[in-house]
This record gives sequence, structure tokens and C-alpha cells, in this order.
Amino acid sequence: MEYPDDVELVMLILGTGTKKMPISTMAKKIVETLDSSNSDKLVDNLLSLPGVGEGKALAVAAALELGRRRFSYRGAHVNTPESIIPYVRNYAICSKEHFLVITLNGSHDIIQIHVVSVGTVNRTLIHPREVFTEAIKENAAAIILCHNHPSGRTTPSEEDIMTTEKLIQASKIMGIPILDHLIIDCSSYFSFMEHDLLFSREE
Repeated sequence: MEYPDDVELVMLILGTGTKKMPISTMAKKIVETLDSSNSDKLVDNLLSLPGVGEGKALAVAAALELGRRRFSYRGAHVNTPESIIPYVRNYAICSKEHFLVITLNGSHDIIQIHVVSVGTVNRTLIHPREVFTEAIKENAAAIILCHNHPSGRTTPSEEDIMTTEKLIQASKIMGIPILDHLIIDCSSYFSFMEHDLLFSREE
């Protein structure tokens, strides 16, 4: 797959140019401005470009912010449950349960955050193959599980505990350890590791 270069991406964001400035020229000037602007001056600098109004400037700034929020986690080091929260907090406001798998390398740096299942307002169905497929593809050394509770209560349900136990058993077979399972809402989280729940009742 060939990815667009920066100018082509900006052209997609802008949609159109002006009569005096074709979209390709405008996009090139915007990329040059992005390369030379600090974040606090970005919108003002974009507005100083001919043909770039408030709508286009804010669209570019919003695209950058969205990209930062969605992909700033790559390479981030995870050493406590709290250190993963900033990168998954956006899922806390979802009205349905989203089950995430965070893949980690041998240094416990984040490789990727995957949505493996989207459920209803109070449950999501998880199968071990969905959890470990991406981890295997990425040669992950470990994973962290995470899902949101739209109810606003982070206390794990009996089903949450049983699902975690099942996945821990699968992780032993796969050789990819589960370091934690986090349940999040907008203001708090629950860590299975911190509550000594990363075990199997059969042990």
C-alpha cells in the first residue's frame, strides 16, 4: 500500500483551493508552514497564508490534534497501570463496550492499540483468537487488556473476571503474557494487577 505524502494529505483535508491559489499550491504552502510553526502559533500562521480562511486553518489544526491523540502512544513506555490510561481514555466516553488489546515489545513500549471487539451498552463478547491474532502478527512480547464500562462503574463483573481467567490460560499456551486488564470510565480505572486478579481459579 502506498501512503500519500504530506501535501496530498493536506489536499484531502482542504478539499478545494481558491481561484487564485490551486489546492496543490495551497497544500504545499501549508506543509511548509507546519514545518516551521510551533503549535501555539500554528493557526495564526496558517491564517496568514493567502486563501486560507478560518475554516481551512482549523480543519488542519483539528486533523493534527486528532492524529496526536490517536497515535501519540506509539513507542510510549508502560511501567504502571496509570501510564496506559492517557492513551485509552478516549474510549471511556463510548456508549458501547470496546475491548482493547495493547501490544508491547520486550521493553514494554507500546506497539499498537487494537479494538478487537465492540459490544452493547453493558457487555462485549471476546474470543482468545481475537485477542492474540494481532499480538502474534506484531511479535509482541506481552499485552495489556482494556475495556470501558459505559455504566460509569469500573468494578469488574463476574463475566469480566471469568473472561480474564480464560484469556490468561490462553496466554500461557501462546507464550504471550497478559500484564494487566484495565476497566476504564471517564474519571477512574480498575486494574486487575493492582487487585491481584491476574490468576486462574484452577491454580
